[in-house]
Amino acid sequence: MINKYPQVSFVFDRRKIASPSKKAAVELRITFEGKQKFFSTGIMLYPNQWKKGIITNCPDAIQISQTLDKLLTDVRQIILEMIEDNNIDIRSIPEKLERKRRGILTLKDFFQQRAEVRKYNLEPDSKLRYDRFIKFFFAWGKITTFEDLTDLNIIEYDRYLRNLKLKRSTIWNNYHRFLNSFILDAISDGYIHRNPYKWTNIERRRVDSIDKCLTSEEFHRLKGTPMGTESLSRVRDLFVFQTYTCLRYSDLRLFDASLIKEIKGMKVYIRNAKKTKKPFTVPILSPAWDILMKYEGQLPIISNVKYNAYLKVVAQASGIDKPLSTHWARHTGATLLINEGVIPQVIKKICGHSTTKITEQIYAKLLDETVVDAVQDIEI
Repeated sequence: MINKYPQVSFVFDRRKIASPSKKAAVELRITFEGKQKFFSTGIMLYPNQWKKGIITNCPDAIQISQTLDKLLTDVRQIILEMIEDNNIDIRSIPEKLERKRRGILTLKDFFQQRAEVRKYNLEPDSKLRYDRFIKFFFAWGKITTFEDLTDLNIIEYDRYLRNLKLKRSTIWNNYHRFLNSFILDAISDGYIHRNPYKWTNIERRRVDSIDKCLTSEEFHRLKGTPMGTESLSRVRDLFVFQTYTCLRYSDLRLFDASLIKEIKGMKVYIRNAKKTKKPFTVPILSPAWDILMKYEGQLPIISNVKYNAYLKVVAQASGIDKPLSTHWARHTGATLLINEGVIPQVIKKICGHSTTKITEQIYAKLLDETVVDAVQDIEI
C-alpha cells in the first residue's frame, strides 16, 4: 500500500560500509508515492554506536540524539506545511530546511534587508517610501515576529489603518502593498509558508488612475493662470510640458533635447522608458516646444518631492481643488488625447505601454463634455 503522505525515518549505513574501524552515515529517508529519497544528516557513527535508531556507546550520544530529533521535527513540520499548501515536493525539503535554520533573523531585520534589495536602482522618492513604511509599521508594533504574520493580525492592521481615515487606495498602495511584498519574500526564503493576505478580504484598491486627471477646462485654466513667483511659474511650465508629452517624472528628469528628431516635419522625442525599458515616441507639440525653447532646451527639473509640493500651490493658485501631483500630468495628457479622438494604439506608443489593454484600463476615460458631444445630435 502506498502512503498518502511522506513517511520519514533514519537509516544507518545504507551502503553497508561500516566496520569497527570505519564510520558510516546516518541518513534521513523520505518515502513518498512508492519512491525513496535520502538526505545527509551530517552524522557519522561506528556500527556499535547505532542500535535500532538509538545512539549508544558514544560520548556525544545525548547531543547527537537531540540533533536528530530536532531534524526529524523540522522535516515533519515542512511536510505538514507542504500538505497544507497542497504542494508536496520532497526534493525541495533540504532547501526549505536550510531556510528554516536561518530563522534567527528578526522580522525587522528581514524587512530592512529586503528593502535594500527592492530599493536598488529606484528613484530616491521611491526608496524613501520603503523606509517610511518600515518606520510606520514597527512603530505600530503589533506584528514583530514571523509568527505574528497571521490572518487575524493582518485584519487588525487593516482596522488600524482604516481608523486613520486614510483613502482606501492609500491604505493598500502605501501600507498593505509593502507588507504583502515583504511577506512574499519571506515565503520565498522559507521563513513562513502561507500568505495571510490570501485568506483575508483586504480591499486591494490600486490608485485610481481614471480619477487622477484634470479636465480640459482645468488644464487650460492652470496653463493660463499667472503664478506669483518665478519658482511657481517654472513648476507650472514643467507640469504643462509633462502633460503635452505624457512623460513619467523619471523620464522627464532624464529628458534630453538632443534626442529630438524630425519625422514628416514634426519634432519627435524617441527614447526607452526608464521604468519599463519600453520604447516611446512622443510628438513635441508646439506648446511643449515653446516651453522647451523658453528654457533653452534645459527643463528646470527639481526633485519629485519638491515638484509635488509646489504643484499643490499651483493648483490652489489656479482655483483647482484637486491633489495635483507629477503623475497627474501624464494621466491628464493621455486622457485629453483620447478625448481628442487619438486611438489607443497611438497613445500606447506615446506612453510606452506594452499593450493597448494597459492604455485602455488606465487612461480610457471619456470626459463629460466628450460624452455630450458624441450624443447631442442623435435622435432615437
